Amino acid sequence: MAIQDSTTIMAETIRAILAPRKGILAADESFPTIKKRFDSVKVESTEENRRAYRELLFTTPNLERYISGVILFDETVRQSTGGKTFPPYLTARGIVPGIKVDGGTVELPGLKKEKVTQGLDGLSKRLKEYYELGARFTKWRAVFTIGPGLPSHAATAANAHALARFAAASQSENLVPIVEPEVLMNGEHAIEDCERVTETTLRMVFAALVEQGVVLENMLLKCGMVLAGDKSRTPADDAAVARATLLCFRRSVPAAVPGIVFLSGGQSSDDATRRLAAICAEGKSNAPWKLSFSYGRALQDDPLHTWKGSSANVASAQQALLSRAEKNSAALSDH
Repeated sequence: MAIQDSTTIMAETIRAILAPRKGILAADESFPTIKKRFDSVKVESTEENRRAYRELLFTTPNLERYISGVILFDETVRQSTGGKTFPPYLTARGIVPGIKVDGGTVELPGLKKEKVTQGLDGLSKRLKEYYELGARFTKWRAVFTIGPGLPSHAATAANAHALARFAAASQSENLVPIVEPEVLMNGEHAIEDCERVTETTLRMVFAALVEQGVVLENMLLKCGMVLAGDKSRTPADDAAVARATLLCFRRSVPAAVPGIVFLSGGQSSDDATRRLAAICAEGKSNAPWKLSFSYGRALQDDPLHTWKGSSANVASAQQALLSRAEKNSAALSDH
């Protein structure tokens, strides 16, 4: 395929994902993660239950009003509703299907408490298959822990390199990469510590992306807000979160990147929505990128606990999802 055609395909994908007042539903939970979610509502994590739950989410009436993209898992991208697999079903509704392609995290030998994301082996082959199955964007997550001496330069560099290789491989298959370096909110750290670590991490990630030849205009960044740790003795208010987040990003994210989609990162649904609104309001006049959301638990908690595995609760659960999606859409209204 010609270079111009590839650029056009990815540009159209990004334009659709960053549609005004819309965001991404992350439904790419791995088997261990979805089991934990189902355990919380006493539902067995069988393939059919997982399919039925994702079907509930994706078939929610009017979801396309507020959701522009959905991140799928390898199992989910092959499952169906009404005789049609999920990717073409979502596409027909005007929702862009994407796919998580990393293989999860493993401990880095010699570096205690730090992890690197695996999944580069065989990635190109999988990307070709996912494109054929209907996916148009990809996602790869790396995690960074704040603590004494953490994250180390070595762990940050290893994850930045993997993120960059993933992004380059995705673009070579006409898939828009969503690069996700997540600085975890677990800990006692102050918001200033999160700002420092996030800035350092993003600088290293973008240096690696450029080194690997990634076209910044054809990617998206998925990142956490700059927050105090969940056990911090000095929590920050929403205005401080907005200021610190945007200051950090302006220092470390090139303006060539078309958009930043925030992850909720363990925040409650209400906190994630409220802080998103504060950031978008603060960034209305001085953010060079479009700002949006890519929420998993912050969108799914309400519908999951309404559903509880019962088909009788599907309509109510869908209304809970739509309501939460609408609230997040409204949070984008100032940007």
